[in-house]
Amino acid sequence: MTAAVELESVCWGPKGQPDILSDISLSVPKGQIVAICGANGAGKSSLLRLIYRYQPPRRGTVRLLGRDLWLINAPEAARTVAAVLQEQPTDFALTVRQIVALGRLPHRKGWGAGLATPGQQDKAIIDAAIVRMDLATMAERAFGTLSGGERQRVMVARALAQEPQVIVLDEPTNHLDIRHQLELLALLRGLGLTVITTLHDLSLAAEFADRVIVLHQGRVLSDGPPETALDEPTLARAFNVRARIDRSGPAPRFSFHL
Repeated sequence: MTAAVELESVCWGPKGQPDILSDISLSVPKGQIVAICGANGAGKSSLLRLIYRYQPPRRGTVRLLGRDLWLINAPEAARTVAAVLQEQPTDFALTVRQIVALGRLPHRKGWGAGLATPGQQDKAIIDAAIVRMDLATMAERAFGTLSGGERQRVMVARALAQEPQVIVLDEPTNHLDIRHQLELLALLRGLGLTVITTLHDLSLAAEFADRVIVLHQGRVLSDGPPETALDEPTLARAFNVRARIDRSGPAPRFSFHL
């Protein structure tokens, strides 16, 4: 079966600087939920940028559904992979509904399609994404007036309106209260999509993900089911701390010490 996302011997770094990511090879099957973990500076966000076609690899190949990502045109790639990022503009003079509607742009065709009024099918998809993210009561509010958590939910709704096969998220639970964290992760699990996300909360990663990839200094340190990828020696090395995991309850409990 063709993988949803595949990276083969991928390296990346800023122009004129050393590699941040080195020799990354991994294959993500369709429908798998993957959490990427690691310390600040480990390369987590850089890895996501390779997957959602923001930056090309310095060496190696990134494939989306078996095709070289950089041989696919941008609109087609955007119809397949959607990204929800940590950075959220606050000065948009657009409403929540208008932001979510931007997710339909890759599906429109013809000259001036970006300015066209959404058709009935687009409108139904936009409305469904708004309802799914519990945004109906604020659909006509200006995006810039929302809290950080509300803006995060809007950007997830925009990604859902894109109808992708792969959704990439950079710390999607940031700014969300506990209830909305759990609701968002449950929603992502129920989508039937391939989900690749960075998560700094290891407890959420262990409970949510089918697979955890731990990065350390730009390389894959551990890759596997949460119960094996998140072991004490791996976490101690990845975060440069002493790690303890209590597995006596229904979910692992992590503690760290200098």
